[in-house]
Amino acid sequence: MTTLTTAPVAPLLERLFAQADAALPATRAAFADLSEDEQARLMRSKTDYVDLYRRLKDVPLPVSREAGRLLYLLARGCGARSIVEFGASFGISTLHLAAALRDNGGGRLITTEFEPAKAARAREHLAAGGLSDLVELREGDALETLREDLPQTIDLLLLDGAKALYPDVLERVESRLRPGAFIVADNADHSPDYLARVRSPARGYLSVPFAADIELSVRLG
Repeated sequence: MTTLTTAPVAPLLERLFAQADAALPATRAAFADLSEDEQARLMRSKTDYVDLYRRLKDVPLPVSREAGRLLYLLARGCGARSIVEFGASFGISTLHLAAALRDNGGGRLITTEFEPAKAARAREHLAAGGLSDLVELREGDALETLREDLPQTIDLLLLDGAKALYPDVLERVESRLRPGAFIVADNADHSPDYLARVRSPARGYLSVPFAADIELSVRLG
């Protein structure tokens, strides 16, 4: 038995995923006045992405169920003790990662969230899952909140916030990634600059598209 598959975390995640499924119409409605080209432009813009995410400040933007289990699997498999997450939203991915830390014997997860209301919800869910003691949630612009006080070494990095900022967030933490560290980027196809970076052997990564919406990379050294 694991923290992920037993109470209180397992039923909490089922409830949160169900709520996220129910919120899909609201998510689609937030984009109703934007063409696909305009959505893509906002996703990739380093200046206008805030406008896009403000539209979604009240709806969850979770990883998929499969991606959540992948995060738990990777964190357990590498024996992670230090994890950084960019983009907590309502805390679904955070719960998966913190559950892995618990089952690894402890550790520290630093997560970030731009929207105050989402950060508050994430804290509530972490408390309900009994995992708050493993998580430090930093509220605000990740390029500022991840500027200092990072673990000496990072075992796993999750990128699941504003896609345009993936290269910049990676740059912030790159020197702390240990050889063999995993980097999981959700919907990385919206960040071509990030993909070019991690798919270039000269930059010290090995990277591969995984499933429908994940870019999985490992730090080589």
